[in-house]
Amino acid sequence: MIAAPLHLAGERLALDPAGVLAWPAQRLLAVADLHLEKGSAAATRGRFLPPYDTRETLSRLAPLLRRWSPQVLVFLGDSFHDRDGSSRLAAAERGMLAAMLAGIRVIWALGNHDPVAPHDLPGEAVEELSLGPLVFRHIARLGANAEISGHFHPKATMPTRAGGVTRPCFLADGRRVVLPAFGAFCGGLDVRDPALAAHFPRGGRAFLLGRDRLYSFPTRAPALA
Repeated sequence: MIAAPLHLAGERLALDPAGVLAWPAQRLLAVADLHLEKGSAAATRGRFLPPYDTRETLSRLAPLLRRWSPQVLVFLGDSFHDRDGSSRLAAAERGMLAAMLAGIRVIWALGNHDPVAPHDLPGEAVEELSLGPLVFRHIARLGANAEISGHFHPKATMPTRAGGVTRPCFLADGRRVVLPAFGAFCGGLDVRDPALAAHFPRGGRAFLLGRDRLYSFPTRAPALA
């Protein structure tokens, strides 16, 4: 896979086509919105979803940890689909996750879906993490600078000869990066939606996730009211 370089606040970052962000100088990897145990959360409400989302998501994360060998792993919130999600982890998935996190400094940024620390898992829970010039949090703040966040599950449509192709994407400008959702059952919010576009008043650049590379193109600034 070919990662795309991105500079933010003087730091060189790398956007991985699998949907994670690396900060090589800090040996740091950031991933957003895993929404683990979404299937079991739906079951508690009488809705059936295949109960395999956690294993699928972790199976996609494991090779990325091998690829980047991070010393610091930042989960950018909504790592679990609800506050009790970590308590519902099956023994196999809990063991799988614990083994993946062994030897890594793990930071759990709290999200709106998981506002409490995960149960019986390694790591520290924070509202946000400031490291060097960068700040990591779940939800972007209007006017913030040097910010890396998740929450919005950005997606964009790229025109092609065969018609538009819609995929999850990174969305970035000179002030911030919003990561795509990593979870198996996650939907997406179009980058033109006002809730997301408000954070990019001059437009931004979408990096569409591809199989082996990212496809980059500019997004328009939101129309003035």
